[in-house]
Amino acid sequence: MTFRILEEGQEILESPFEYTMPLMEEAFESRLSRFGNDLLCYSPTAYPYKIDSHEQSNRFNYPSLSVTGLSCSLMCEHCKGRLLNGMKPTVTPEELMSECKKISERGGEGALISGGSDPSGHVPINQFGEAIAYAKKELGLKVVVHTGLVTEDTALMLKKADVDAVMLDIIGSSDVAEQVYHIDNAPEKMIESLRMLNNFKIPTAPHILVGLNYGKLGGELEALDMIAGFSPAALVIIVLSPVRNTPMEEVTPPAPEVVGKILTIARLGLEQIPLLLGCARPLGDHKIQTDKLAIQAGVNGIALPSQEGVDFAKEKGLHPVFLDVCCTLAYQWLS
Repeated sequence: MTFRILEEGQEILESPFEYTMPLMEEAFESRLSRFGNDLLCYSPTAYPYKIDSHEQSNRFNYPSLSVTGLSCSLMCEHCKGRLLNGMKPTVTPEELMSECKKISERGGEGALISGGSDPSGHVPINQFGEAIAYAKKELGLKVVVHTGLVTEDTALMLKKADVDAVMLDIIGSSDVAEQVYHIDNAPEKMIESLRMLNNFKIPTAPHILVGLNYGKLGGELEALDMIAGFSPAALVIIVLSPVRNTPMEEVTPPAPEVVGKILTIARLGLEQIPLLLGCARPLGDHKIQTDKLAIQAGVNGIALPSQEGVDFAKEKGLHPVFLDVCCTLAYQWLS
């Protein structure tokens, strides 16, 4: 029987965590039967990463580039543009081409091309089409683009550039999107973006941020249900990690058990889609617990996994595979 994300998912969320455990076992077995026992462990080099099991060998392998520099007009409440600080500014097509050439010359595999959003929720990347195509076709880099909302012109540009994947956030609650992202009617606009990317057959990895509603749930199940109407290349679940000097800096993130429930619902509701726990999530004990629950819930991969998570994966009979690229590329390994 098909898992009903909204109805059965809500039952999971409202039930004690003990109720979720047998469903996690079911999700884990489904993952094994469909995808095998590799656990993809991602560490894009925008984030320095070292654990006992793995250390990045080339810090230029997969950086993040911002086509708007440090500028963002949308200024979402959980970020306020501060996440752009970890990206290399490439604010003209020439700068983007130059930086991608440096990545290639230094033996890098690719880059995430991102940036701040305009007031309507679009990352202004259309003028960079030729530069993106150069990185992909001439340099042979693996290119992932964070787009925000997508227009037909943007989708056509990305298709012509032959990008490896597109990532965009999906929010299932209009109220949460308006309060946090400052976008009106966001679910409808995000569905249209997914439809546009699907029509152009562009590999797409939607992201759902658990706890975007000031640490509480708000629209996550609806977002999963929206995504289930398409055929994404992968689904990435990330978790609110409060950022300093933002309105959410004192917010308590969702508990690991809550994240585990969402991941279980995602695995059961989208059985054939690669499922990843992304890099944006709280650190410390929260991260360790979330990693372990994600593995139990049947994720295909984890970005920047803890050593404890890697050890737990081995105990579960999984084979960790370390890749210093963006986790949205998981579909290429699993196809």
